[in-house]
Amino acid sequence: MSATAAPTQLIPVSRKDLPFSCPPPGAPVWNQHPRVYLHFEDEPQAEAACPYCGARYLLTD
Repeated sequence: MSATAAPTQLIPVSRKDLPFSCPPPGAPVWNQHPRVYLHFEDEPQAEAACPYCGARYLLTD
């Protein structure tokens, strides 16, 4: 039996939100893990993933 993972959606993050941490402000309290600040490369459309929950974020202008 093999399981197929659903594609992970990229969550947009604006440069005005930097420095950015996961879980983001306003996330449901029941679903939180320790705060971790994510680093985005200095390039257009940079991506970063949370090491705790696997959420993937896309830096947009």
